Amino acid sequence: MNFLLTASGLRNETLRDALRDMLGKPFGSANIVYVPTASVAEPGDHGWFVEDMNRLHGLGWREFDVLELNGLPRHMVLDRLLHADVIYVGGGSHYHLARSITGNGLTDGFLEALENRVYVGFSAGSMVFSRNLTGHSADVIGDTTDLHVLGATTVEPPFGLFDWYLKPHLYSPDFPERDDAWADRIAARADFPIYFIDDETAVRVRDGEVDVISEGRWRFHP
Repeated sequence: MNFLLTASGLRNETLRDALRDMLGKPFGSANIVYVPTASVAEPGDHGWFVEDMNRLHGLGWREFDVLELNGLPRHMVLDRLLHADVIYVGGGSHYHLARSITGNGLTDGFLEALENRVYVGFSAGSMVFSRNLTGHSADVIGDTTDLHVLGATTVEPPFGLFDWYLKPHLYSPDFPERDDAWADRIAARADFPIYFIDDETAVRVRDGEVDVISEGRWRFHP
C-alpha cells in the first residue's frame, strides 16, 4: 500500500514529484478519482475546496472522476475506486468521512483497492487511517465539537492501519491557533504518537515504511 498523506493537497513540486514516483507513470497516463465526501460536512465558504480540485485537475490526468461515498450503491463506489490509479480523498470533516466509510460498508473494498493504487489524502482524507481516530483522541485534540455536531459522541476508526495520529495545518494562516504552543498542549496530553504537519508537508507510507517529505515544517511526538 502506498500513501501520500498531505495537509493541504499537492501544493508544491516536492509533493507532486513524490506522487509521480509512487505512481510510476505520467499523470497523463493515469486515472484519478476525487472523493469530496468530507467537505460536505463543513459549513461556510468552500473556495478552498474549489481551489484544491482545480489545482489537482490541472495536473492533466487521463481521466478525472469525482465520487461521493454516500447515496450510491456500494458496488458502484467500489468499481469506481478500482477503476482509478490514484484515489484522492479531500478535506473537511474527518469524522464525517470515517462514518461514511464504515456506515456504507466500504472498509474492505477500500482496502482491496489500496493494495494496487496510490492513495493521496488532503487533511481529513489523511486522518482516517489511524487506529487512534476515536472519541478519546477527539478529546485529546480538542475537536469533540466537530464530532458532536454530527450527532455522535464517538467514532469507529474505519481502517486502523497506523498507531500514529496525523494533525494537519500546523502554522497555517487559515488556522492561526495552530502554533507550537497548540501542538505542545496536545502532545502533553496524548498517549499516542502524533505527526503535526504544515500545508507544504506530507507523511509518505510505502510498503509499511514511513517518512516525511516537505518544503515546510513539521513535528513528530512519539
